[in-house]
Amino acid sequence: MQWANFLAKEAAKNGLSLKQTAAFAKYFKTENLGKSEAKLASELNVDVAAFKKLISEVYDKFAQNYPEFTTSNNRDELEKLQAYLGAKYNSELDALRPLAAMKLLKSLVVRERLQQEAWVARRICKFLGYLPLALELVGGYLDKMPELSLKTLLKRLEKKRVEHEPVVDANSLMPYESGVAEAFELNWEQLDENAQSFGCLLSLCALADIPLSVEIIQDDKKQELNEKAIADLLELHLLQQKSKGIYRLNPLIRQLFQMKLDKSSEADKAKTNFAVMMLEVAKLIPQQPNPEDILNLTPHIPHITEVATHLSQYLSAENLIILYTKLAWFYQAQELYQQAEHWLQQCVELTQNRLGLEYSPVAASLNNLARLYESTGRYSEAEPLYQQALELSKRLLGENHLDVATSLNNLAQLYDSTGRYSEAEPLYQQALELRKRLLGEEHTDVATTLSYLALLYESTGRYSEAEPLYQQALALWKRLVGEEHPHVATTLNNLAALYCYTGRYSKAEPLLKKALELRKRLLGENHLDVATSLNNLAQLYESTRRYSKAEPLYKQALELSQRLLGDNHPDVAISLNNLAALYRQTRRYRKAKPLFEQALKICEQTLGVSHPTTMTIRANYASFLRETYH
Repeated sequence: MQWANFLAKEAAKNGLSLKQTAAFAKYFKTENLGKSEAKLASELNVDVAAFKKLISEVYDKFAQNYPEFTTSNNRDELEKLQAYLGAKYNSELDALRPLAAMKLLKSLVVRERLQQEAWVARRICKFLGYLPLALELVGGYLDKMPELSLKTLLKRLEKKRVEHEPVVDANSLMPYESGVAEAFELNWEQLDENAQSFGCLLSLCALADIPLSVEIIQDDKKQELNEKAIADLLELHLLQQKSKGIYRLNPLIRQLFQMKLDKSSEADKAKTNFAVMMLEVAKLIPQQPNPEDILNLTPHIPHITEVATHLSQYLSAENLIILYTKLAWFYQAQELYQQAEHWLQQCVELTQNRLGLEYSPVAASLNNLARLYESTGRYSEAEPLYQQALELSKRLLGENHLDVATSLNNLAQLYDSTGRYSEAEPLYQQALELRKRLLGEEHTDVATTLSYLALLYESTGRYSEAEPLYQQALALWKRLVGEEHPHVATTLNNLAALYCYTGRYSKAEPLLKKALELRKRLLGENHLDVATSLNNLAQLYESTRRYSKAEPLYKQALELSQRLLGDNHPDVAISLNNLAALYRQTRRYRKAKPLFEQALKICEQTLGVSHPTTMTIRANYASFLRETYH
């Protein structure tokens, strides 16, 4: 039986509603193991709180039917449910018919060997509950023991069952009577100490594909030991290979390995080593991962998340901050803001509760969370965090510190985004002066602040002051990071926008096209910066009356913004306003009116009625109404 069908049957048997069934299937689907609740909720088009409520209701339904849930060990509720489902799938609903079980055993064991003791082979199949997993384990064991009779094997299995009766009583969620545990025990005894330790280490991974690249291990002896351990586990069917370098543990085998580990005196050491290994992988996540980074890192994310969620006690607070921050960067780069927010909130709580407010990384955690809120238009939540981070940095590090410059720049950017230009400008200037003094003129942070200050001058109509700053920033970025870089594309885009505002369209167009092409190549087609470039190029075409070229670009930008940000975001409102303005310009008033109304409603809800963007769109709509009224 397929896992999806098994989940559907369990949902029906336990009386789950349609919504509960959808959440249940989404949560326990094999390919979703390791995904955050925020991601699963977004895929179901519900908020995280609603998703959690549905999953809680699912657990309650199962607990009503299986009282042992409340009396078993103190694992997390969903871990208990997952263990139950995995065990039941392997022990009951995946059972083969007797003839099919014998056929599977024949494919695993030399035929003559079975023919000599056919009646014992049938008894073994029955003892194992006709389960493919148990039969595969026994097949691997027999392959390692070519002289062992089936009669002796059956006796060993029966002995293991008797030995495990106390364990059955202690953990009623694990159906040892299925035969899987007994077969596992026999194979466990065939492993050398290194392979046993390696299997236990793998059991700490998430229930997801496990990437194993032994070639990267510098120590030749360690590489050989790991290669042998993998070969031994595969030979005994304790590990499955999906493709080159990609492996997976059966959920029940994983749990059995975990139980072995927990009984071992080496448990804490193994968990610490695994947590440190995943921390080192997490450190490879850059602050702005590109599509190639994301592709390469994705297989490791479930296992990093497993450490962050279930093994956090094996890392220091400082290392946990790194782990949480790196996970947030991974999700933020893909505009998966709910997942990123979860880890950044964990960061803030950790730094404040375990390290105290007088610890400088607290300011960094506050800045990171505030930056996320700002990027999603939650300005009122971002501002107090930025202010708190700035005050902390000054008090703990002094006025002349790079972290202070960062906090100044961040708060200035927030004021800039909310139209509070007079408050933003002195902060940008302070940040620029501080960075130049501490880092020198040739530094990326200096280029960043130059760009922000130029953007502010442009927003306030001070074009002659903005242009030389953009040009300085562009030259600096090219020298420091090369021509092929997202920062170069952003600066090209901003300088082109300035040329558009001052009517120099022939200078702007090639810059906008180059920025769009760069962003698509470096960031991929599905990125907010691509939507920005599409909008800007469309505006140029509209300004030069090339309406047929402008319209499809506006539509692409709108569709991309909605897909990445949802329907209720200020950037979506801007795209709606731009398309509405084009329709107005080309006298398609019926198309324009609902877009203006939708854009204004979004801005009022997200930015407030007095925000400059809201006021601009309101003015555009009022002008449109006057024009169409007359």
